[in-house]
Formats: sequence, structure tokens, C-alpha cells
Amino acid sequence: MTQEELGTMKVPRLLMTMALPLIIAQIVNGMYNLVDRIFLGHIAGKGAEILTGVGLTYPIILIISAFSSLIGNGGAPRAATYLGQGNRKKAEEILSTSAISLLILSFALMAFFYAMKEPLLYLFGASERTAVHGSRYLMIYLAGTPFVLITLGLNPFISMQGKTTMSMLTVIIGAAMNIVLDPIFIFGLGMEAAGAALATVISQGASALYVVSFLMGRRSTLHLSFSRSAFKPLALRPIITLGMSPFTMNITEAAMSFVFTSRLQAISGDLAVGAMTILSSILNFAMMPVTGMNQALVPIISYNFGAKKDKRVLEAFRIALVIALSYTALVSLSCNIFPRAFISLFTSSPELVDFTVPMMPFYITGFMIFGFQTASQNTLVGLGQAGLSLFFACFRKVILLIPLVYILSSTALGAKGVFLAESLADSVSALSVFITFMLMKDRILAKGPAR
Repeated sequence: MTQEELGTMKVPRLLMTMALPLIIAQIVNGMYNLVDRIFLGHIAGKGAEILTGVGLTYPIILIISAFSSLIGNGGAPRAATYLGQGNRKKAEEILSTSAISLLILSFALMAFFYAMKEPLLYLFGASERTAVHGSRYLMIYLAGTPFVLITLGLNPFISMQGKTTMSMLTVIIGAAMNIVLDPIFIFGLGMEAAGAALATVISQGASALYVVSFLMGRRSTLHLSFSRSAFKPLALRPIITLGMSPFTMNITEAAMSFVFTSRLQAISGDLAVGAMTILSSILNFAMMPVTGMNQALVPIISYNFGAKKDKRVLEAFRIALVIALSYTALVSLSCNIFPRAFISLFTSSPELVDFTVPMMPFYITGFMIFGFQTASQNTLVGLGQAGLSLFFACFRKVILLIPLVYILSSTALGAKGVFLAESLADSVSALSVFITFMLMKDRILAKGPAR
């Protein structure tokens, strides 16, 4: 696909052409953590405690991913908007500045989390039995932090060029390696949690190498440079401003993971924390196709907004909304009808399965209308509305979810109240952002993009 086709191809075909490779890529990418947890959860005798221990590293992984979103998801829409305006030089400045910033951040994050990993694991709700497995996982995983940030932070710059097949290959290369290496390291070499981390690091390294080589090669519309002169400090402010919304979403997700696990540990112990690890794994994997759709939607919105093609902007939003709502409703219904089938994928412990099954409806039902949130909020990102998008990122997790966790779990619901809080917050937030977008869209389009 050429860059110009973002503004000329029929919108339904354009969205599907861009989204399908990204959806496949997201599903395959979701296999990283999913396969790790499935293999670890079925280790004979101690699978449940290893699964729980590795699950407690999730807030740290989310925080690392958040910084890739801050730069990548902030920089890519800015670059797309400049391309829509015909300014390739500014778009390349955004790309190179983003890449160098990601490298600097990766080493700072690696140093911080190596120093703080064990105190953080206990803060997140680890017990003596589960902390050792989480620590072993992080000891190796953190060494791959530069690979993670480069892969996740620069891949949006491939998809925003309309080269979604190349973007998909970035993820498939790493995920395929991870799926092959996991059983070798976990079972064949008996490395357990450390083996899962080593497989992930090697796989992310391969993906990072592919991303960099593509963006520095002839097939890329934008050309990446790591030279000192390519770094433009003044370009960082608009990148960070626009990236603050997805960054905040990941950071608040990490905060919520901490709130969930620490509260559940206090109420019901390791069993409840293990249940949250399983259910959050299911929900996070279910989000992958929606995330792929969003990755296709944002550059389409940004490019056509920059080119002042408002009808195409609104058409892309409407199509993405219908698809997202249809999908989230189907997933929610399936999980409610067949909870045991989904949960048993992650553990062979009858006790953990029996505890988790009744929690599923409380946790997953709000996902039914979550398509309102994803389509509306990511359209706001594509339109450069960083402030609004940031507010709704905070609204869902900080304003709604955190208080609900403590309020509902303090009632007779107990642990069920923690899981119910997710559904209630998802529902209220999704409807709120959709209504706000519908009320403000005409004003935003009339004002046009900032230059």
C-alpha cells in the first residue's frame, strides 16, 4: 500500500487491508505471555505457584511497555499527520528522535527495576513461595528491556506508513521463536520461569533487529537515523504530549494490577491472586484484536485529518466502532457461557479452577460494550486530542476502578467485589468517552490539525 492510498482508498477496504495484518500480529504477539503462562501453569506439582509468581511481574512489564507507548504511540500519529501535510522531513525527525529516546529510556528502566524488583514483587502481593519465581523471571527478562522498547516503540512507525504486513512480520518473527523456544527452555532444560524469560528475550531481540533494519532500509518511506544530529529535543514535547494518553493507560493498568493483586492477597491469599492472573491473561489476550484494529485506525484518522478529509475520518470511526462492539460482545458472551474451558487452559489445579470459575462473570461482563471506549478514545488520539484522551485513560482506571475495588471488596462480596469492579468501571467509562466524542467531534474537525 502506498502512503497516498491512506487518503484515497475506500475506507472499508482501507481499514480491513491495514487492520487484518495488525490483528494477526497482535494475536500472535499475545502468544508471548499466553504461551508462557500456559506452559508454566502445567508444570507438575508447582505450576499454580509458578504461574502466580510470574503473573506478579505483569505490572513491571506493563510499566516498561508504557514507555514504548509514550514514544511510539505519540510519535507515529504525529509523523502520520506530517505525511498527510506533505512534510516528510518533519516526519523523519519525529522517527529518529523517538528511536534515540527509546534507547535512553530502556537503559534507565533496566537499571531501576533490577534494583527494585524484589521489593516491588512483595508490594504487588507476592508471598515467600511465589516471589522466588517472579524474581527468577525478571532477572533475565529485564536484560531484554532495550529490545522490548525498540520493538514496541518503533513498530507503529511501520504500520503508519501503510506497511502493515511488514509490521505484522515484526511480531510474528518474535512470537514464533518464543513458541518454539518456550518448551525447550522450560521443560527440556528444566529452567521453569527463567526459561520462559530467556525465550522472550531472544525473541524480542530478533523482532528489534527486524524493525531497525526495515526502518533504515530502502523499503521504508521514512528513514531512521541514530546519528547525534538526528535527535531533535524540541520534537519530544509534541511526541510526549500525544503519547501521554496510551502511556497513562498502561501505567494505570500497572497500578490496577497492583491494586488487584495486593487486595486479593489480603482477602484470599495466593489462590485469589492466581485467579486474577488467569482472568487478566484471558482479558488481555481478548484485547489483542481490538488493539490491532486501533493501530490501523489511528494512522488512517491522523492522515485524513491532516489532509482535511473529514468524511473519511468519520466513516473510519463508524466502521471501527461496529467491528469493535461486535467482537467485544462475542468474547464476553463466550467467556460467560464456557468459563471452565477457558480457565483450564492455564492450570491443571482443580482447586484453582474451582475458585476462578465463579469469578469469570464478575470480571468479563463489562467487556461486552468496551468497543465504545476503544473506537472513541483512539479516534481522539488520531485527531491529536491528547488532553481528552488522557482524561479518559485516567477516568476509567484511577477515578472509577481503584475506588470501586476497595468499596466493593469491603462489602459481603469480598474477593468477588474486586473482580466486579473491573466490569463496572469498563461499562461506565466506555459510555462516557463515546458520548463525549459524539458531542465534540464536529468542533474538533472544524478546527483542523495543529501545525
